[in-house]
Amino acid sequence: MKRIVIKVGSGVLTENNTIAKERMLNLVALVAKLQERFEIILVTSGAVASGYTALKLNRKEQISKKVLASLGQPILMSSYKRKFEKHNVTISQILLTEEDFDSRKRTAIFTEIIDTLLTHKILPIVNENDISTTPEQVFGDNDQLSAHVAHYMDADLLVILSDINGYYDKNPSEYPDATILKEVNSISSEALNAEHSPNNAFATGGIVTKLMAAQFLLERGRKMFLCSGYDLSDIESYLLDGVHRRGTLFISASR
Repeated sequence: MKRIVIKVGSGVLTENNTIAKERMLNLVALVAKLQERFEIILVTSGAVASGYTALKLNRKEQISKKVLASLGQPILMSSYKRKFEKHNVTISQILLTEEDFDSRKRTAIFTEIIDTLLTHKILPIVNENDISTTPEQVFGDNDQLSAHVAHYMDADLLVILSDINGYYDKNPSEYPDATILKEVNSISSEALNAEHSPNNAFATGGIVTKLMAAQFLLERGRKMFLCSGYDLSDIESYLLDGVHRRGTLFISASR
């Protein structure tokens, strides 16, 4: 593998309506270590949650969410900048919308920008532009955004760091005997059309949007790895040691 997209969600980055500093520190340390071996693109959530630490608005209202994102984006990036500087990693911010993937010209521009950043060992940090878009122009969750980034940037793998350890054979909150599926080659339409069930107040999708991201990549012959963002030893083991301990690899059977 050469190029990896890592997506981290609000459920990992926030706790009790604030940024989970220790988890962010652990994430930054891991990304810095991975950057020594791979080209890394980081897709991050957390702007709205960061904004909420400064102003308590109703995040369910569209305008309030945009205001929180405008407040939170610099807070989030400043936090990343301080932490990555300790590892001598330079970062860049890329804000994208769904329309950026619908236009060949716009797609070519951002892919060239990210390619140039990676050539110079700079870490692109991607987020959805919540501020200037209309509801028709947004993905609605960064799972879909990260899948599109992985595809259009020709990444070898998308890693989604979540508040769950992987994709289970049944709902683990209802069935104590549920087990993680280590490899998935296809996803049922029933699972893809299930009700969205985010576990965090600032999350937007839950497992369904992650399955939709996986399906998008499976249809294009690409891979996705879903694992815990709380305990990063699973993804570190998989990427650096080639040992698949926990987490789910979504890969087409033909590969």
